[in-house]
Amino acid sequence: MEFREIATFLQAAQLKSFSKAARKLDYSQGAVTIQIKHLESELGVRLFDRIGKQVSLTHQGELFYRYAVSLTHNLEEIREAMAGTRELTGTLALGTIESICSSIIPPILSEYHRRFPQVSVSITIDSPQALLEMMNENALDIVYFLDKRLYDQRWVKVLEEPEEIVFAASSAHPFAGRKNLDLEEVAAQPFLLTEKAASYRSILDSYLASRQKNIRPFLEIGNTDFILQMLRDNTGLSLLPLFSIEKDVQRGALTALDVKDFHMQIWRQIVYHRDKWVTREMSEFLKLANAGETEEP
Repeated sequence: MEFREIATFLQAAQLKSFSKAARKLDYSQGAVTIQIKHLESELGVRLFDRIGKQVSLTHQGELFYRYAVSLTHNLEEIREAMAGTRELTGTLALGTIESICSSIIPPILSEYHRRFPQVSVSITIDSPQALLEMMNENALDIVYFLDKRLYDQRWVKVLEEPEEIVFAASSAHPFAGRKNLDLEEVAAQPFLLTEKAASYRSILDSYLASRQKNIRPFLEIGNTDFILQMLRDNTGLSLLPLFSIEKDVQRGALTALDVKDFHMQIWRQIVYHRDKWVTREMSEFLKLANAGETEEP
């Protein structure tokens, strides 16, 4: 039994597909099949049920999976211990949403790169649902997202912080500085909104629907920086996480509107897959991301 066969087995089990495992490992599909068959022959059990293009673990396969994960973790732990304080030279695959990527991630990554310049970081921007699915398929190491509180027994959650969602406008907008604005009056204004797949956009739509109100945006776009620039030019209103406009508020360019009886909260969360071996590249990023929660503004 070779370790590469165990690694192939784990990929096939996590992705539920020999072909996806082959692409992930840069093998031919035939090579994956041969390695799995060799494992099954050596163990004397069938590890997978093969139905069409899908594969699923048998009872024996699930048992072997638990041991294989433990073995992999132990081996990685040995490698990390032997490496000691070596310079990090690996990779980090991060998934996040656009608003976090444009405001929270840059200072974290700047410090991360200063400390570990040889680490290659890739960032995937998508909806929380898409990112979490990619993480479940082992395509991402860490997902940093905004949404309602989400839990899954497959995940380890390392951060869960509330964030206020606000109606944002130019400081030159007629509504700026007014108190107790009526929601119906605000909703009647021209709006720039994130796409419907954005978590706080869907929460807004549900909130308005429960009050028999709706907003018809003149522009929908997934780029938060673009929305911020339009707001600075006093072109419409938007709904955004407060953290995404804080710098503009401090500069006096934008403001959070005071809307009567409007309170919306969302949760900033960081998760990784429970079966994922936490590399030093991952752990150092998580330390920096969490350190930002305790630093003075």
